[in-house]
Amino acid sequence: MKPTHRLCFPVLLSWIATAAWAQAPAKVEQFTLSNGLTVIVKPDRRAPTAAHMLWVRVGSMDEVDGTTGVAHVLEHMLFKGTATVKPGEFSRRVAALGGRDNAFTSRDATGYHQQIPSGKLEDVMRLEADRFANNQWPDDEFKREIEVVKEERRSRTEESPRAKMYEAANAITFTASPYRRPVVGWMSDLDAMTPQDARDFYKRWYVPGNAAVVVAGDVDVVEVKRLAEKYYGPITASPVPARKPRDEPEQTGVRRLDFKGVASQAYVSMAFKVPKLVPADVMGDDKDSTGNRDPLALTVLAAVLDGYSGARLNRALEQGDNRAADSAGAYNGLTGRGPQLFMLDGVPAAGKTAAQVAAALREQVALVAKNGVSEAELNRVKTQWIASETYKLDSVFNQARELGSNWINGMPLDFDKRLIARLRSVTSAEVQAVAAKYFGDDQMTQATLLPQAMDPNRKPRAAAIPTTPSRH
Repeated sequence: MKPTHRLCFPVLLSWIATAAWAQAPAKVEQFTLSNGLTVIVKPDRRAPTAAHMLWVRVGSMDEVDGTTGVAHVLEHMLFKGTATVKPGEFSRRVAALGGRDNAFTSRDATGYHQQIPSGKLEDVMRLEADRFANNQWPDDEFKREIEVVKEERRSRTEESPRAKMYEAANAITFTASPYRRPVVGWMSDLDAMTPQDARDFYKRWYVPGNAAVVVAGDVDVVEVKRLAEKYYGPITASPVPARKPRDEPEQTGVRRLDFKGVASQAYVSMAFKVPKLVPADVMGDDKDSTGNRDPLALTVLAAVLDGYSGARLNRALEQGDNRAADSAGAYNGLTGRGPQLFMLDGVPAAGKTAAQVAAALREQVALVAKNGVSEAELNRVKTQWIASETYKLDSVFNQARELGSNWINGMPLDFDKRLIARLRSVTSAEVQAVAAKYFGDDQMTQATLLPQAMDPNRKPRAAAIPTTPSRH
């Protein structure tokens, strides 16, 4: 799903840009325990709440063929207990503390989080440290939970034509990169997965040197450090497995996928290989920085195309009697452990084809490559970004999530501040240059959903009843 930044009231946004960001942000502290675990703390005293997150730098990109989906399956299994906490008891205890908890798995990371009254921080640190170090469960628990995961795959992927198309498109977009595999895993791998597969993955990757604890909210840094040393410090250190490079080879020709699915409308998606932002790109002062600025310019280009109500794609493709699309979008993958993409997508309007939408989307990029963008457009999208980043500060959970994501990608603690400064310095000429550089056929993978009528003889599938609540 692509993020959007469509905010209104330009005068208010200008005030935010000049006033709110001028305020000194809360100081973020980072330290490393003797076993290698990283701890990041950001005090925010505005409300008596706290967010506690455990980030493990392991996701679907660290899997191997034959056990795809194991990172996500293991995330489920961490709710299945330890020697002292029974299956399902973790969430019940967090709820009893007046908090809520959840977890997620992505290509790059696995995260576990709780939002609690700040006075209950010690309780959740004790619980989380215990399951990180001592996760255990009988085979029967795995056999039940793997069925929940398979049902999740059926409902979210196999019954969604667009999701199935995305999955198939990813598989041809990437060649060597493990991003070609779905986070939830292929069904055949889930069918064949064993309890030992999950246990082996846990022992390999869930080690202190591969994890970070992030705490944000109404907390004291000294006290958080004491609690981290008390509960996470005793966990035995283990080597972080070496990761071999799996560089994506250069694409040398267009790739196309026609995907048939039961749907009422066609849909087209175009992915272009683009560079990602790496730590070196945001280090040093703006004047002295020698990093690659193309990822920043691509991010601004995406915002020019689709960053606010009335942006270029909305005006050109979605409005008027002869409009080409019911919806159209653009998104740039700025950061990540693996290779990134610039995405263009759209749903044809009545009487229009997916090919016409694809051509119209590329035409808008070509116009930027030819004519550039105005200073008014640049200023508007930059103000949108600044406002969006400011609004994030209203949530301690979002603050913790940003810090954890930055750690996963090896970014500095003040990455968000540095990013805003870099984005504000992007010029029209830079946006024009990337529009001309990265959108040729050789860098493109185009996937088109071809609507098919439902088989009238097909019986609807009876959904299985999950044994545990959804955690995503």
